[in-house]
Amino acid sequence: MIEKSIRKLICYGKEAGLFPVRDEVFVTNLLLEALCLDGIECDEEFAGVDLKETLDEILDYAVERGIIDDGITARDLFDTKLMGLMMPRPSEVTDRFYELYESSEKEATDYFYKLSCDSNYIRRDRIKRDLKWKAQTDFGELDITINLSKPEKDPKAIAAAKNAPQSGYPKCLLCRECEGYAGRINFPARQNHRVIPVRINDSDWFFQYSPYVYYNEHCIVFNGRHTPMAINRDAFVKLFDFVKLFPHYFVGSNADLPIVGGSILSHDHFQGGHYTFPMERAKVIKEVSFAGFEDVSAGIVNWPMSVIRLSGKSTERIVDLADKILLSWRKYTDKEAFIFAETDGVPHNTITPIARKRGENFELDLVLRNNITTEEHPLGVYHPHANLHHIKKENIGLIEVMGLAVLPARLKDEMAALKAALLSGADIRADEALAKHADWADELKEKYTFTEENTDGILKKEIGAVFCKVLSDAGVYKRTKEGEEALMRFISQV
Repeated sequence: MIEKSIRKLICYGKEAGLFPVRDEVFVTNLLLEALCLDGIECDEEFAGVDLKETLDEILDYAVERGIIDDGITARDLFDTKLMGLMMPRPSEVTDRFYELYESSEKEATDYFYKLSCDSNYIRRDRIKRDLKWKAQTDFGELDITINLSKPEKDPKAIAAAKNAPQSGYPKCLLCRECEGYAGRINFPARQNHRVIPVRINDSDWFFQYSPYVYYNEHCIVFNGRHTPMAINRDAFVKLFDFVKLFPHYFVGSNADLPIVGGSILSHDHFQGGHYTFPMERAKVIKEVSFAGFEDVSAGIVNWPMSVIRLSGKSTERIVDLADKILLSWRKYTDKEAFIFAETDGVPHNTITPIARKRGENFELDLVLRNNITTEEHPLGVYHPHANLHHIKKENIGLIEVMGLAVLPARLKDEMAALKAALLSGADIRADEALAKHADWADELKEKYTFTEENTDGILKKEIGAVFCKVLSDAGVYKRTKEGEEALMRFISQV
């Protein structure tokens, strides 16, 4: 049985192009060594191999023989090792990428994305579990996803990680040193991981795909040095340099301050991909102008958050204006609008920038952010407020800013239970898991008559409406007459 499974994996690797036929014997011997086997008799050819099924067969064997412990973490570490044994060297991947790049940027990224999927670095079987839908709002369709692709830590792994020796290598999940790393109980294996070197703003950066692909070809562009996130003029230049290299991709950066930034502020990086986000589809509703930059089109975007869109043929001119806006925003205070540049020397104002090419023009969206906290809003004034935490409590980073809600896995079971409670008339407040949704459910019961046929659709629609409110909470200026006047006060003084 194990010989057949190994043979299936080898045939998968050949068919996927992970290695050439010339290397088949070599790869076979590497796999035999990893599984503590001396030889293999099976030479059958298999086509259309189911990778997950085949890896599960091999992992079950490894557990039975005591090669690995059972549990998600140990199995993930080992199947990544097996896939890594079939992978081309990083230099081969880079050479092939840039060979294709000479003909077409898209051919190059298509190759690299396919490799990242075929290698099981992007675990397609897990990505398929994510629940996704679109919700119509006053700002157009928003993308909603309940993230189910990140594996839960098993109890054995949690206990082992607590007692595992601490290591500072790699320094973080975005460091170049992750490429080929074997992993450990508290750090994922990356033997099947490859990165592509790119040169932006005359500095060494690297390009990879996210293993969780929240959207099509979700990529990460990271600094070759482990250096903190920074939103400044150089960041704008880097964003446009990447777009010039890959004009079919957008690229953006999380803000560089806690609460309004991403989950990793310690390593400078961007996120991009081949996807049109809702915010990109949103139109400019009010054109504005900046003295000395009449050649750059500018306007306020029809979006729940405060977004200034710059557009033009010259990226240098867009960068000059973006830098002027950023520097003005960093030091801007408007007490009437509760915007404070700093309190007690702690800075609050920053920007989430997103760059793209649209037709012949380059665009840069500048989303104004502020991370001030108060006793009433200890997680942030411009952060999802407490009444929305039953759906979304986490920070609003780049992906959410652009209109894609990444919601916690707990909502899958909670929404199923809430549906049952709405249909049966059960006491939602008496249910410990559902009580957090009770006020929201009361509002929904006033709006709708629930049936077996319509409840799923209503909940999806209303989750979209909550996400729209989440974005509004994260916006520094509200979409009201007073909010628009306050935004124009800032723009007028730039």
